Amino acid sequence: MSRLEGFPPIALPHAHTLILGSMPGAASLAAGQYYAHPRNGFWRIVCEVLDIDPTLPYAERARLLAERGYALWDVLSACRRKGSLDSDIEPESMEVNDFDAFFAAHAGIARVFLNGTTAATLFKRHVAPRLAAHIAWQRLPSTSPANASYSLADKLATWREIVR
Repeated sequence: MSRLEGFPPIALPHAHTLILGSMPGAASLAAGQYYAHPRNGFWRIVCEVLDIDPTLPYAERARLLAERGYALWDVLSACRRKGSLDSDIEPESMEVNDFDAFFAAHAGIARVFLNGTTAATLFKRHVAPRLAAHIAWQRLPSTSPANASYSLADKLATWREIVR
């Protein structure tokens, strides 16, 4: 199984909030875009919450997200995985992003939101123990289509937390 590499963060120096996934799925890696799977609700949800037109091209949505002070990244920088499911990530292959450098470059980050259980579990294990005390973090329901236990409306209601 080949090694998969994630993306650099989408972030501007004035970012106040970081949204983290676990690792991009196959559709995202193929497209070179965060949350590129057409059934993933991430962009619909975040665009609704932040009043961004969801029909804009990816680069424009990403730019507006960053301009509004939101950063987007993943906990893992690389791993081996067959398919797109987080449950298929080979634990021994996980490489965690350099959060020390990220938080040093984005000192205004005060909140971290984790997109789903796997992102939260990885963050809690690998990042939270070294996290500055002033940074709060919270798990939100995964926007993945694999998370069928929440409707899109329920996910949207919960994700409104990122603007509170």
